[in-house]
Amino acid sequence: MNNHLFDAIRAAARPEAVFIETADGRIWTYGDMLAQSARLAGALRKLGVQPGDRVAAQVEKSPEALMLYLASVRAGAVYLPLNTAYTLAELAYFIGDAEPRLVVCTPNTREGLLSITGGTNARVETLDQNGAGSLLELAAKEAADFADEKRGADDLAAILYTSGTTGRSKGAMLTHDNLLSNADTLRDCWRFTSADRLIHALPIFHTHGLFVASNVVLLSGASMYFLPGFSAEEALRLMPVSTVMMGVPTFYVRLIQQDGLTRAATANMRLFVSGSAPLLAETHRRFEDMTGQAILERYGMTETNMNTSNPYDGPRIAGTVGFPLPGVSLRVTDPETGKPLATGETGMIEVKGPNVFKGYWRMPEKTAAEFRADGFFITGDLGMVDAQGYVHIVGRGKDLVISGGYNIYPKEVESEIDQLPGVFESAVIGVPHPDFGEGVTAVVVRVAGAEVDEHAVLDGLKDRLARYKQPKRVIFADALPRNTMGKVQKNILRDTFAGLYAQHEDERTG
Repeated sequence: MNNHLFDAIRAAARPEAVFIETADGRIWTYGDMLAQSARLAGALRKLGVQPGDRVAAQVEKSPEALMLYLASVRAGAVYLPLNTAYTLAELAYFIGDAEPRLVVCTPNTREGLLSITGGTNARVETLDQNGAGSLLELAAKEAADFADEKRGADDLAAILYTSGTTGRSKGAMLTHDNLLSNADTLRDCWRFTSADRLIHALPIFHTHGLFVASNVVLLSGASMYFLPGFSAEEALRLMPVSTVMMGVPTFYVRLIQQDGLTRAATANMRLFVSGSAPLLAETHRRFEDMTGQAILERYGMTETNMNTSNPYDGPRIAGTVGFPLPGVSLRVTDPETGKPLATGETGMIEVKGPNVFKGYWRMPEKTAAEFRADGFFITGDLGMVDAQGYVHIVGRGKDLVISGGYNIYPKEVESEIDQLPGVFESAVIGVPHPDFGEGVTAVVVRVAGAEVDEHAVLDGLKDRLARYKQPKRVIFADALPRNTMGKVQKNILRDTFAGLYAQHEDERTG
């Protein structure tokens, strides 16, 4: 055997140990995982999937869907998980770009996908959340053991498409060692053992739920409650018999609204992890006040897996993402020149390590543009490293606001607004402005029942921010637009309010 990633998974698997328990009470042991992934790998081979072929999957979360990922690895294929919210028009792009040998979908999307794949070499099979579908029927005829295809450290294991908020989506190519090295590191840093039980409420089409959560559990021989989605009530019910939860900030916002979130309710839990979007410092503080436990925030991205983590032992500082993980090099550079900056200075975050992807699928020029000559990947995230070594993320490079020739980092303004009475959260964007190039604009969500208005927000910032950083306008909204992983979609806000200052200019001169 020499399947780089799956050999490590197999080595940690005790066949009799519980791997997955579902919300409806189904239990999968590690022995079941080995058998079912073998049967599915056999089915993939019968369907003509060869090493290096892509297997695309747009399916609901289920143990069987997770087994399909493992089967693809065992068959030497490249797994391509696709967001369940993607439309047929979006799927047409991904399928045309990746040219998968097999597309696995839910029964209700099969006809639409057949219309896309007609004339290609792609086969379409179905899989549903109840463990049924044509692919499972094929797998049932296969043997419960499988001779895994030989795959080395540098062979591709997966392609994950980025969100594509600027330009067309790019397929990040992740190797066996990208996934294995990162999961190994996280297992050790977060002290995972076979005694752990994870509350898994994340989707599995994204790096957080598929690779961070699932791979760390697999390499620890641990178990997990595999939930279809997040419910604060269900999470609280499971905490007395669980040890770890990984979530996005929205999970923790919902939990702190529960009266049942207490020190007693979380006494059996040893670790709460947050990622995929920035966690508000206020959420961090309230959660610790209610439970006595500090959420561990970390930083990663599709192209790099995880880069940094707050410490398991030692202060977990709200508003930071901790230190670079072992084996990961991180630096902050001038976005224009690439010159490294001093401690405390804000610039572009660049990383290098075994976690960093191989490049963008069929985009050699884009890949070359995103890497420095010495191998560092330019993340597109702006941040700084403080005197204690903690990494702070201040926003995406594309979210930087340039107003009147000054650079304004949205996170700094948002942090001040979020501390004002009556404010639940905020998003700061740059909107075209006739005088300043861009006008600093705040979109604010009020605490339920609060009567804070634009004047109160602006007045509250007068003595806290330099004049050029203060918003020109404050707009109130019921909620901020978010993607499936909880990230605020500032591109939508910029589009929505693109004409804000043009309208005011018209009114002033009309």
